[in-house]
Amino acid sequence: MKRKLLGTAALYVCILAATVFTARTSAQGGDSRIQRGFELAPVPLEMKGLNPALVGLGSYIVNAQGGCNDCHTDPSYAAGGDPFSGAAEVVNAERYLAGGRAFLPSPFVSRNLTPRASNGRPAGLTLEQFIEVMRHGTDFKNGPPDNVPILQIMPWPVYGKMSDRELQAIYEYLKAIPCVPSGPMSTRCDGA
Repeated sequence: MKRKLLGTAALYVCILAATVFTARTSAQGGDSRIQRGFELAPVPLEMKGLNPALVGLGSYIVNAQGGCNDCHTDPSYAAGGDPFSGAAEVVNAERYLAGGRAFLPSPFVSRNLTPRASNGRPAGLTLEQFIEVMRHGTDFKNGPPDNVPILQIMPWPVYGKMSDRELQAIYEYLKAIPCVPSGPMSTRCDGA
């Protein structure tokens, strides 16, 4: 009887501990990727009006999984911070995700993903358009609406497999990063 009572008490303690741990983890965002995403963000983030959990997760996806910097920042790394030459990684924060990388010999150039000064939208796209780009490679910038071309360099077939929440998180993160002019000589922060 005593053993049964001790076993039952131990079971209740385990259940209570698991419940407290789960509640605490949920209150903290429940996802270590969120905190890591904030640690990885190479630029200051403007969080006003944004969902912190989505921003943190989006940063994690963009900076730890997606490799977005490799194509959408030109050059990808600051002087002396190229990990491919043995240096400690330093992302080029001044041009972070502002596009401009040419994929020679093709005519394709990566797009500016930073939010537009005029509307705050990443790459000037609504969330619905962004998801369409990520899922289907739709190119809203080139071509008439009834004959929209498909992005050729962007690995949208891979990113299109992400969940709606993951794509929303990327979009929310891109809304939090600073607007950067498209070209190195440009002073316009509108992606043009």
